[in-house]
Amino acid sequence: MEIYQNPLAARYASKEMLENFSDNKKFRTWRKLWIALAEAQMEMGLNITREQIDEMKASRDCINYDVARHREREVFHDVMAHVYAYGQQCPKAKPIIHLGATSCYVTDNTDILIMMDGLRIIRNKLLTCMYHLSVFAEKYKDLPTLGFTHFQPAQLTTVGKRACLWLQDLMLDLEEWEHVWSSIRIRGVKGTTGTQASFLTLFDGDQQKVIELEKKVLEKLGFQQAYPVTGQTYPRKLDSRILNLLGSIAQSAYKFSNDLRLLQSLKELEEPFGEKQIGSSAMAYKRNPMKAERISSLARFVIINALNPAITASTQWLERTLDDSANRRLVIPQCFLAVDGILNIYINIASGLVVYPKIIEQRIKQELPFMATEYILMEAVKRGGDRQELHEKIRLYSMAAAKRVKECGEENNLLELIAQDPAFRLSEDELDNIMEPGNFTGRAPNQVEEFLSEYIKPILNNNMDSLVYNVELNA
Repeated sequence: MEIYQNPLAARYASKEMLENFSDNKKFRTWRKLWIALAEAQMEMGLNITREQIDEMKASRDCINYDVARHREREVFHDVMAHVYAYGQQCPKAKPIIHLGATSCYVTDNTDILIMMDGLRIIRNKLLTCMYHLSVFAEKYKDLPTLGFTHFQPAQLTTVGKRACLWLQDLMLDLEEWEHVWSSIRIRGVKGTTGTQASFLTLFDGDQQKVIELEKKVLEKLGFQQAYPVTGQTYPRKLDSRILNLLGSIAQSAYKFSNDLRLLQSLKELEEPFGEKQIGSSAMAYKRNPMKAERISSLARFVIINALNPAITASTQWLERTLDDSANRRLVIPQCFLAVDGILNIYINIASGLVVYPKIIEQRIKQELPFMATEYILMEAVKRGGDRQELHEKIRLYSMAAAKRVKECGEENNLLELIAQDPAFRLSEDELDNIMEPGNFTGRAPNQVEEFLSEYIKPILNNNMDSLVYNVELNA
């Protein structure tokens, strides 16, 4: 309570994402990389014994953090502090730990591995959001609702069709995820400035052995490819590419959350509200869209921070400069944590969305007479009316009805005015039949069915094992 706590950790991100970006995960991965390098060097004929490798493996997960922290205060170098600490636990292996490597061998390769694990978590939650929205869209594919352009009443759509707009955004994010994922490579075994000079020395100038060493390390880490050339670091454009993906997911969630906030204000749709949840400290009746607002807030944070890696990638001097370090330590984990939090909330909302059909129907009745005028005009012309004359009548009747609604707060009487005019040759019963809302939703229900069956269900059917069924919100 006496020092600053990061709200991303305390309130928003899941335990699994926090563990993924923990120091324990990072430093254990460093040791995994040191073992992979030493083992590959042994297999390539360097003077490294199985006993040394076994000693390193035995201490891989029990890190002596107190020794590392004390050493770092002396040498001001985190990698060398951990090399020293590992050597204290592995006296036989001490001489060969980090042999030929530069710091970025462990730091950069570890960063890539951790980001990949983070992306796996994100993908599973993205798919889960898609699942819940698809269920919602299918359930409400036929329910007419007022469409809005410029947040002004427009032609009807359906509640399910609108959900498909949110769902399609997530589908595009998943496509981008697949593209980014397929392009990720590891830094590999490149040495201080990427020339592999130290390893060439270790193998007495045998270039083929250096090439084979990197292949062996990659195989032990589960990779087929490393970046073909690097400076001291992997290309920082990778960070930019990954955070652009996270920013894209944030954009989709932001759009959804804003739409929900508007619809909740109209009382048409509502995020789930806990039995004991308090909406306002003063106004006890309120049911604020606080979860959607939290998505908006976190999404803004991610979208803005997605610019940081772009600047970092742009300003890397020659083979490397260290002004990326502090920025990356802050920006990359926090964007992952924030998107994780966003998707947790998104899943919570999408799995419990509340619809109020009576409110939706009431709003349709207020606006549909205006929207039906083109349909009515066509019917009247088909019955022998003059298009130009009828158009002018509709214009005048519409203005009168709008004035009645806006200035007097009375019901929309446009249909009554049209029914009373013999020029339209339409009875009240005929007009009532025309005014069935389902007549004005076009292909929206069919579009929902087609979109779900052709695009979404194949994705979900291939990924049912990836769905996250239990998501708890911390606050």
